Amino acid sequence: MGMQCERIAIVGCGPGSPDYLTPAAEKAVEQADVLVGAKRLLALFSNSSAVRIEVNSGIEETLQRMEETEKEKRIAVLVTGDPGIFSLGRRVIKRFGRENCRVIPGISSVHAAFAAIGVDWADAWIISAHKEDPDSVPPIAHWDKIAILGGRETSLQWIAAHLPADSVEERRVFVCENLTLDDERIIEIRASDLGGLKAASRTVVLIMKKSLIP
Repeated sequence: MGMQCERIAIVGCGPGSPDYLTPAAEKAVEQADVLVGAKRLLALFSNSSAVRIEVNSGIEETLQRMEETEKEKRIAVLVTGDPGIFSLGRRVIKRFGRENCRVIPGISSVHAAFAAIGVDWADAWIISAHKEDPDSVPPIAHWDKIAILGGRETSLQWIAAHLPADSVEERRVFVCENLTLDDERIIEIRASDLGGLKAASRTVVLIMKKSLIP
């Protein structure tokens, strides 16, 4: 089907642990001449001899450096978790075209969080409050399963302020930090205590209807 000819591979690198890298991700990195990603993602592939472009807050600068790379060079863009969940992948595809990109799925922190509490996530609503507070939020009370990507100092305060009114009686709240890493921590917390909790920069908060958890 010609799916191996795309110059840019957008590689899902999982939630953090090298154990959660897929063989497809590792193969794409092995074939790449240039690696693009955050410092901690680049560190997952310390044995690679590829040229490295570190992604920081200057996303447009990163895209420009990719554009200036020689046309014959293969580029692997490393993204946390799965490329389809709030990642740089969207910007890369928009800039370079879907026909020039190959997306390699990965295990996201959302997948890992639901797996950790033994609940499926097929009908979950996913919100990102990782980089900034969302501009608008549909009525959270209408959803039975919610996963919110946090990580900023004020993320949990934002989440606490938007909890449904029935949270204390009807919902359970799980704070999942550093999933798959050595310092992983998963705790259940009362909804009223969420706003005062100090959480790690890699945090997913799950808000669940009590009736869904045995």
